[in-house]
Amino acid sequence: MDTFSRYAPFIQDYIYSRGWETLRPLQTAAAQVIFDTDDNLLLSASTASGKTEAAFFPILTDLAENPADSIACLYIAPLKALINDQYDRLKDICEGSDVPVWRYHGDVSAAQKRKMFKRPQGVLQITPESLESLIINKHADIPRLFGDLRYVVIDELHSFLRSDRGGQTFCLLERLNRLAGVKPRRIGLSATIGDPKAAGQFLGDGSGHQTRIPKVKSRPQRWHLSMEHFYKSGDQAGDHSALPAQAVLDQASDQAPELADPGLAYIFDHTRGKKCLVFTNSREECEAVCQVLRQYCEYKHEPDRFMIHHGNLSAALRQGAEAIMKDEDANITTCATATLELGIDVGQLERAFQIEAPFTVSGFLQRMGRTGRRGNPAEMWFVMREEQAESRAMLPVLLPWSLLQGIALVELYLQECWVEPPRDHQLPYSLLYHQTMSTLMAGGEMSPAELASRVLTLSYFRWVSQDDYRVLLRHLIKTDQIQLTENGGLIVGLAGERVTNNFKFYAVFQENEEYSVHAESEELGTIVKPPPLGEKIAIAGHVWVVEEIDRRRRQVYVHQVKGQIPAYFGDVAGDIHPKVLQQMRQILAEKRQYPYLMKNAAARLSETRAMAEAAGLPDKQLINLGAKTYCLFPWTGSYAFLALERFLRLKCASRLGLKNIDSVRPYYIQFSMDVSEGDFYQILAEEAAKDFDPLDLLYPKEVPVFDKYDEYLPDDLVRKEFAYSVLDLTEMRRAIGEITRQMA
Repeated sequence: MDTFSRYAPFIQDYIYSRGWETLRPLQTAAAQVIFDTDDNLLLSASTASGKTEAAFFPILTDLAENPADSIACLYIAPLKALINDQYDRLKDICEGSDVPVWRYHGDVSAAQKRKMFKRPQGVLQITPESLESLIINKHADIPRLFGDLRYVVIDELHSFLRSDRGGQTFCLLERLNRLAGVKPRRIGLSATIGDPKAAGQFLGDGSGHQTRIPKVKSRPQRWHLSMEHFYKSGDQAGDHSALPAQAVLDQASDQAPELADPGLAYIFDHTRGKKCLVFTNSREECEAVCQVLRQYCEYKHEPDRFMIHHGNLSAALRQGAEAIMKDEDANITTCATATLELGIDVGQLERAFQIEAPFTVSGFLQRMGRTGRRGNPAEMWFVMREEQAESRAMLPVLLPWSLLQGIALVELYLQECWVEPPRDHQLPYSLLYHQTMSTLMAGGEMSPAELASRVLTLSYFRWVSQDDYRVLLRHLIKTDQIQLTENGGLIVGLAGERVTNNFKFYAVFQENEEYSVHAESEELGTIVKPPPLGEKIAIAGHVWVVEEIDRRRRQVYVHQVKGQIPAYFGDVAGDIHPKVLQQMRQILAEKRQYPYLMKNAAARLSETRAMAEAAGLPDKQLINLGAKTYCLFPWTGSYAFLALERFLRLKCASRLGLKNIDSVRPYYIQFSMDVSEGDFYQILAEEAAKDFDPLDLLYPKEVPVFDKYDEYLPDDLVRKEFAYSVLDLTEMRRAIGEITRQMA
């Protein structure tokens, strides 16, 4: 029987109503796995390739033909907005069937949740944090709610592969299986999986099923890609260049004010009459860019055609922006962060701009994948901005790091189809604390042995020893996070209740202390560290003056004014993989031009290569900047770079006579030293060859709180987690080996 004939009649009707003439190979392959096997399934294919339909057509067919006695399919997504989007999509597919679709997160009304509890069937869509809340607060209802659970669909799987949030998600799934007595199959969906085998193993851990990864020949991807470079003032790199370069992909439809920032003027000029996204790498930059673009509209007496979307805006403002983006007749450009990187339906976007290089290949692909739907090619315009260097600036400051990084991200995918793999072999003690407290909150009093059997056996904690868990429990008892009862059992202690009774406990990602911002009756979003009364803040793409601060309720009241100031939301730089830096080094070394570089970018790269070659880069990694001042270019990732910094300070500084160490992570380390270059290589090699404990790279009495719940851990475990899970000594030693080969 062909795949279409196996679908339920309402699925067939849905396909007919859309005018689809054939099923895609991915949909056929997914149906075969779901209908004919008992295995997990990983679907890795480009954005808008039909992954959602490929997974849900056979799942919904099963649910319609074999009605379940509980929720039968759990859909997990990283964003509430994505759940809201897919909720409408699944409701549309299920029209004409008896399969209900529910959503469960913080923005869903209590009345809707009560309806689900009364009739727990069909598909439940949920975030990891809401699943945590459900397991804690509805612990006794879990068998009734999920006793016939058959499928778990994890959307945007790549977003869970390299963080404790992913660990939390898979811990919760294992706990859910045990509580409900079920063994559902897992279906992972992603557009950016670089190592399918590793991702498939991550997906299947603790599920009791093998994972299948269909190899389907995808249609060739067409990209419209350009990368341009702009100095923020003065002459541009390409003003007098005759190098061949990519022409602008489209004619300008507007003209920014004469003295506009060149890079932002470029965006302004090419967005009028279009539906576009402008991605930035932080919420601060997102606010700043939106403010400037709106000012250009005001200066030219044009209607405001720019919106903003990031995680600190209120739900109403974000949802309003999403609704306008879906409006086919609204030619609006939205300034955004990673909140729009994932698979929310934002309508028929014509192009995406990326200001500066993102941190990952995955991020680049996700952002470009926001465009190019319905048969059109994906279109990404990189905009690399740089300050003009001062006349006395030294070599490391003169290199256009963002330009090199952007080229590296593109080339890694074009040449190798490489995307960042999952992080493995971790000691996630912060998450261990969280799941320990969550388990006690949900299950009540239990013996230490029972608690260990429930928590330490979760697959994500496979590298944690029983001795370390014993140390953790003793510390939690000592600090009253956990209380030892007269019967020898364990319950949540008074100090622990102050942590677990807060709704923020459900999340494992780090959060800043935030204040909600209000203008009259409208909530604008949240900020970190409100300024004094009368000072200005930036949020929602506008500038506001602080009128009142209610610190008890954590509320700030403001009124709008004109102007431009920086915003602050507590953003931090991302983790850059070693392979990206190694590719950047290769880009400096090779001579070829890249077809997507435009005039300024091609000229800036050419002059950078000439400057690097004159200095001995990139073959030579230790460059003398004058007298005893040197710069080391390790060409390694963020966490190996962090380890190398500490290695130099703690293992080599006295022998090298190191002083004035200054780093720009993960690009270079600048310092002065008292030894020769030859001695530097010799000492570095000798110290790296020694068998030292990773804990030696922590300073005396240092307790490097890195993750959300580290403050509740014993100091020894915090130090151990940082040394063994954050610092990348394996890659550091490889990088040192590369550096010291120059000694020969």
